Parts: sequence; C-alpha cells; structure tokens
Amino acid sequence: MEFGMPTLLETGTLAACAALCRELSLDFIELNMNLPPYQLQEMEVSKLQEIRERYAVSYTLHLDENLNVCDFNPYIAQGYLRTVAEALALARRLGIPILNMHLARGVYFTLPQGRTYLFAAYGRRYRESIAGFCSMCEDAAAGADVRICIENCEGMLPFQREALDMLLASPVFGLTFDVGHNHGCGGLDAPYWMRNADRICHMHLHDALGGACHLPLGTGELDLDPYLALARERNCRVVLETKTIEGLRRSVQWLRKRQELGLGKETAHGDS
Repeated sequence: MEFGMPTLLETGTLAACAALCRELSLDFIELNMNLPPYQLQEMEVSKLQEIRERYAVSYTLHLDENLNVCDFNPYIAQGYLRTVAEALALARRLGIPILNMHLARGVYFTLPQGRTYLFAAYGRRYRESIAGFCSMCEDAAAGADVRICIENCEGMLPFQREALDMLLASPVFGLTFDVGHNHGCGGLDAPYWMRNADRICHMHLHDALGGACHLPLGTGELDLDPYLALARERNCRVVLETKTIEGLRRSVQWLRKRQELGLGKETAHGDS
C-alpha cells in the first residue's frame, strides 16, 4: 500500500510539490490535468523523469474532471478521446500505473416529473460510445501495466452503473473509491464499490463533516479505519486528498499515529 498527495495549488511547481512529497515521506503525487501546468502539451517526459528521480517519488494521473468521452458532439468527444489516448501514451513512457477518471453524467432536461439525463434518454447511443471508448483504451494500453480507475463522485445513476459494468468487463479499467464523496451522497456508491471490491485499485482518502469534504484526516465525522483496512486488503494507492499544505501535514500526522498504534486493520464494509 502506497500513500500519495494531490497536486496542491500552494506548491506552484511540480518540483515544489515533489519536495513536499519527499519531506512528508509520501510515495507519489497525483498529477492533476485540470491545472494548466499539467496539460499534455506542458508535461515534458524528461522533466517529469528528472523530478521523479531527484525526489524519489512516483506519479499517478488525474484526468480532467470535464472529460466527457460520450459527448453527443463528435468534435468534443474526439478531443476527449484523444486526451485519454495521449495520457495513456504518457503513462507508458513514465511507468504511471493509475489514471483516475470521473464518469460524466452529461446534460439533463428538467421535466414535470423531474430530471431526465440525455445519456439515459439516448441510452443506446451512450452505450455505443462507452463500448468504443473501452475498445480505444484497450488498444492504447495494450501490454502496459496501467489502469484507468473510475472515481465515485455524487452518486452513480443507473445509466452510469451500466456503463461501469461494461468498462469493468475489461482488465484495463478499475475503481477509485473516494470515501468523502461517498459520504457526501449518503453512501449511495458504497454498495456498488463493495460488490466490486476486487477492482478497487486506488483510493481518495479525506475526512468529511456534514456537506464539507476534503478535510484533514481526523477532523471530521468519518470512521476512517475501515477504509484504511480496505486499502491495505486491496493493496491500493491512497491519495491523502486535502486541498492545502497544512491539511496534508495534519493528515500525514494523523495517519502516522494510527500506523504506530496498529489501527485500521479491521475489515472494511459500507459507508461510515
């Protein structure tokens, strides 16, 4: 089990981020492609390699949260598909084992009976796009030790769970369990993730309190020990997903104390 950190705005540069990662004795940095410095055209392989070797860190990659490979506009969808294909090529060159990805809900219409998501209304077209995306990823990742892990966000809808079933039929795909997001949606995603626990490769670990998440570990209302036990059982890479340097430091301190006490070893299940 490895522990890592997200890309923090306060660090400014990858080198500063890597220095903090090493200072805190963490294993990896999750490079965040929502940020300008981590766009594909900005990330030079030689520079990433040099920083990795200088600070003895490794990387995972968080794909753009706007990513929507099933967009009905083919020009937009092709741009996102190209982004994933090139991200997989980058992962090959750098030995990046995990690409983290959100599964877009897409647009909805508000009708008298409530929201109707267009991906559900045009289900056949949506499923065809998912199948094409899966096939493209299999080709791009062939022979590489890399997984695209789908992260739970705000409660997966039925058409998203159907898409997940299709993707998880391929060995290229896995799951990221974000424990704070699961708490925020009332535990809606935990049953699916636990039924497919053998596919959980990655975890975003942070505390939550009411509607607030991404809090430092130990400062919210979550029982985090079962999630640590799940991560250990699945040999996950775990991102301590706070948004500030101070929050990350507090999370590392909390985690080290739990490890010293030998806690977090019970079997994980369900929501906290």
